[in-house]
Amino acid sequence: QVQLVESGGGLVEPGGSLKLSCAASGTILNTNLMAWYRQEPGKQRELVASVNSGGYIVYAESAKGRFTISRDTVANTVYLQLNALKPEDTAVYYCNVEVKYRQYNGIKRGAFWGQGTQVTVSS
Repeated sequence: QVQLVESGGGLVEPGGSLKLSCAASGTILNTNLMAWYRQEPGKQRELVASVNSGGYIVYAESAKGRFTISRDTVANTVYLQLNALKPEDTAVYYCNVEVKYRQYNGIKRGAFWGQGTQVTVSS
């Protein structure tokens, strides 16, 4: 089927940077919308940024000017560059990817989540 593997989270001081990666694997034919969400304890998951297959990008207000989303369509990978990090950016970051993929019983479309990667911003 399809699996998403995230990497790149960690502990960083305020003002620091991290780069998150999310690689999709499996019997993928193509990817459409690729997005990053984040979730703080006790809060709802919220969109951080998304990029579609045409390169159209959307950022949450909190991400504008500090975060950059990019994609490598050939590698089925989406990235999120986090700069000028603040303590309020602390959360678990999840990627979500819409894919068309092949299963034993035909061609399917679906959206899949990564396992999440913790980003902690603290001095």
